[in-house]
Amino acid sequence: MTISEIDAILESMKEYKEPIHQLKDPHPFSRLMIKEITKEIDVATIHMKELFHDVGNGGELSLEILHENIFPTIKQAAKIPHLYHLFYELNEKDEYTYRHTICVGIIATMIGKWLNLPPKDLNDLTLGATLHDIGKAKISTEILHKPGKLTKEEYDEMKLHTIYGYELLKNIDSINENVALIALQHHEREDGKGYPLGLAGHQISYLSKIVAVADVFHAMSSERVYHRASPFYAVMKQMQNDAFGKLDPNIVLTFMNKIMNSLVGKRVLLTDQSVGTILMIDPYDPIRCLIQTDERLIDLRYSQSIQIEKVLEEV
Repeated sequence: MTISEIDAILESMKEYKEPIHQLKDPHPFSRLMIKEITKEIDVATIHMKELFHDVGNGGELSLEILHENIFPTIKQAAKIPHLYHLFYELNEKDEYTYRHTICVGIIATMIGKWLNLPPKDLNDLTLGATLHDIGKAKISTEILHKPGKLTKEEYDEMKLHTIYGYELLKNIDSINENVALIALQHHEREDGKGYPLGLAGHQISYLSKIVAVADVFHAMSSERVYHRASPFYAVMKQMQNDAFGKLDPNIVLTFMNKIMNSLVGKRVLLTDQSVGTILMIDPYDPIRCLIQTDERLIDLRYSQSIQIEKVLEEV
């Protein structure tokens, strides 16, 4: 690295609002660890599919299966700081509907920890996030797995999964109202333009707001039959935009900062097809970070035409 490049880095560092993040990973992990967790999520997904089928056929929701075969995996996966690499491994998998509920449970649990929720609220959050879409068990498989865009009538039916889930959960004695409300409210939005009730702001439970963030992130990041996974920059930009009117801004900013901070020191592919390493994050604009490529230093705050296209897989 030349003297001029070093000077450029030091000058850029002065403009960032927080101390420099060291490139040494504070949360070392192995590919083997990620692979093992992925296998456990595969097994948990099979159990979740069984739960959906039981409920869809008029049976009871087995909390025993949840507590014994699904929650331990979610809680273990939520300890991994490198969320992006975990879901990179999972993105090639099938069974989106059932895997999505588990992944939202993982993401929401992580966010709850980052927000320092009390243990009881964190447990309610994990349970509610994992069961947020259980009402889809009552939706016809033709609509649920349709490979193309839903008609208005089909979409109206799909939206009822929030009510179906709420009615199911509120009638289980061992599940409290906070959990049932997550199933009902995770598609409500701050501006009142969500569904099913069009609630706004303070009318929406805090835990539901957390699950909404987790739900949007995983849905946009995932490959589905009818929807390709969005590029990294598109997902993060949409999350940032949604913080103005749709999603709780404090939850979104906390989530984005933690995700981006976990990627400091990681290799990324930029939209100009160059490859670089993330050096540091601006906490007030986390997606416009400082990146060092082989040829130059790029401050994305001032290079608006360049964005992070994807995080490169660890070798």
